Amino acid sequence: MSTLRDTVASREGLRLELVSGHGAEVPFSPYRVFTCEQWAKLRADTPMTLEPHELEVLSGLLEELSMEEVETIYLPLSRLLNLYVAAAQKLHAVSSTFLGRTDCKVPFIIGVAGSVAVGKSTTARVLRALLARWPDHPRVDLITTDGFLYPNRELEARNLMDRKGFPESFDTARLLSFLVDVKSGKEHIEAPVYSHFHYDIIPGQKVVIERPDILIVEGLNVLQPATFDKGTESGPFVSDFIDFSIFIDADPEIIETWYVERFMRLRSTAFRDPAAFFHRYVTLTHDNAVARALELWRTINLKNLMGNILPTRARARLILRKAKDHRISTVALRKL
Repeated sequence: MSTLRDTVASREGLRLELVSGHGAEVPFSPYRVFTCEQWAKLRADTPMTLEPHELEVLSGLLEELSMEEVETIYLPLSRLLNLYVAAAQKLHAVSSTFLGRTDCKVPFIIGVAGSVAVGKSTTARVLRALLARWPDHPRVDLITTDGFLYPNRELEARNLMDRKGFPESFDTARLLSFLVDVKSGKEHIEAPVYSHFHYDIIPGQKVVIERPDILIVEGLNVLQPATFDKGTESGPFVSDFIDFSIFIDADPEIIETWYVERFMRLRSTAFRDPAAFFHRYVTLTHDNAVARALELWRTINLKNLMGNILPTRARARLILRKAKDHRISTVALRKL
């Protein structure tokens, strides 16, 4: 991400709230904003490669994907990403020719960012399924940055359990090392596994990445720039390794509702297992459970959203804006 582009994005503010309901462009905005109808036309002749029964697996806990939304939003997006990947492959070939080298192709990395409970995982899964069906890049892997959170014992030692998901709660050095290995074309790369059920890293479990054509990296803070003290050199950060970035956006008040709904849904399902980290919330009354969910949202997740996640929105290449019904209402694509 160039400094100039970030400066422009910061200056303009990218306040999508100012975009009219008709998808009109904000004057001087670095983004071109599309309504769903306008965006759907960019699908061109991209074929639908998903079956209705597959959407059940790809849907999230609360949002139920429809074939219409896949056709309207995700097929055009898969076409755009396919074009980006093809262009990146050609550029890499040109560079290799210039250098007189025969390097292996470098995986194309797509970053998916946004708040807790906004639907990042669903978007990442749908994109993985669609992109893997394009003939030019059949191997598409997906990883979440949750696996690079410090284990709970380390967070407790650092007094960070109440700041889980904040930038400082991640083992950034390990995540950067992983991304360096991916971009260097290393064949066998291991990453730790996080369990939302146990609310912790699973000891001994690893996910293996085997030099994919495309790697989707989904997480809260994947668009954050590097931070450094005045007078010192800037170091690399996760966003430096991302070739195309997507931000899943919605009003914080709407996300709060989704967060509480998800909490209550889990309370009646996964939390009932005595082994679940949040099993203790099963015994709360309905009203007390809602109050606890709101407390967790407002004291941890909302603070992280407003202080760390939302400020990175203007760095995204594409922004998917969601309405109260979980459906995407507008698509904003950064102007080239």
